[in-house]
Amino acid sequence: MNVIGVIILLAVMGDFLLHLIADVLNLKRLSKDLPEAFQGWYDARRYADSQEYLRANTRFKWAASVVDIVLFLGLMLGKGFPLLDGWVRSISHPPVVRGLLYIGFLFVLKWLVSLPFTVYSTFVIEERFGFNKTTWKVFISDMAKRALMGAVLGGALTGSVLAFFEYAGPGAWWICWLGVVVFMLAMQLVIPTWIMPLFNKFKPMPPGELKNAIMAYADSIHFSLQNIFVMDGSKRSRKSNAFFTGFGRYKRIVLYDTLIDNHTVPELVAILAHEMGHYKKKHVFWMLAAGIAQTGVMLYLLSLFISSRLLFDAFYMKTPSVYAGLVFFGFLVAPVEFFTGILMQFFSRKNEFAADRFAAMTTSDPESFALALKKLAIHNLSNLTPHPLYVFLNYSHPPVLERIAAIFSESH
Repeated sequence: MNVIGVIILLAVMGDFLLHLIADVLNLKRLSKDLPEAFQGWYDARRYADSQEYLRANTRFKWAASVVDIVLFLGLMLGKGFPLLDGWVRSISHPPVVRGLLYIGFLFVLKWLVSLPFTVYSTFVIEERFGFNKTTWKVFISDMAKRALMGAVLGGALTGSVLAFFEYAGPGAWWICWLGVVVFMLAMQLVIPTWIMPLFNKFKPMPPGELKNAIMAYADSIHFSLQNIFVMDGSKRSRKSNAFFTGFGRYKRIVLYDTLIDNHTVPELVAILAHEMGHYKKKHVFWMLAAGIAQTGVMLYLLSLFISSRLLFDAFYMKTPSVYAGLVFFGFLVAPVEFFTGILMQFFSRKNEFAADRFAAMTTSDPESFALALKKLAIHNLSNLTPHPLYVFLNYSHPPVLERIAAIFSESH
């Protein structure tokens, strides 16, 4: 094994150990003492459930991570990657077709290994804590739809990237970047308009007090809003959420039906004010721009390493290929993505604070927004006291107690 292989193995094991340490610290931080901000809202039994929910999911994540590492080590050290390469070369000659078969087989293998964990998470853990409402029919239907979309959209994108690097010469990375950017922007329209409705029903919110209150608030901040949608989130889970998606006239705000069932009109207006705040503060635009820039950097780095003999030797591959180089580069660049991911999450947490301030100030009702955050945390069994290292590594949103404290500190 050469130096590239050692770097990759150290990165894989280092990432696992760092997250393991954060998980252990996170569990040790649990306390039976209910935070003061939740006194009177969280009963002792429900609070104990939230901590057991965290323990169950943490143990589950450890098991899944160990299996992933064993699979990777088996493929790398057991020379599974060159074995697979020999098979695809024996049945197909065009390099792009070989690449699609090679990468597709690895995706299917990863899916098969992760399937028992997905089933266990959905039908055991989520069921145990009262969240799961997914039936086996819906579960299988979702899998089939995701497989079809992965084959069509994923296959088209992967095939295009392979073709660019196979035939476009030295400028392949930036030509490929332009193509990927067009794909990313198109997905902003395709996902909410055609893909999401394959999985859930999106009904325009009927006229009434809630819609009138939301539209009045949108008008007060000069937010163009054609319609608000209610999604049948209860089809799969009792958890609650709301989100914003799309751009221009295709933008839409969506509320889970479970969210509407559990909150008052002022609380729901405050939640949507937060989502509108992301748009008004241009967070959606800047995060997309950051994603585009990151993609460009990664494709440039890919162009430097995709034909590296050292990279192929690290995986015992005798015959270089664009498709194998793409897969191996993904492992090599993992440390870079680890740090960029942490940076993106840092800015995401800052954006969440900014959207919280926007909601509290523009509604002039920080109490309702804080109460909505409390109810969401209780309903979803969120961890109220995560360890700072765990937050640093994993959280795209600030912990709920920090959000509530910031809301009131900004409003006074």
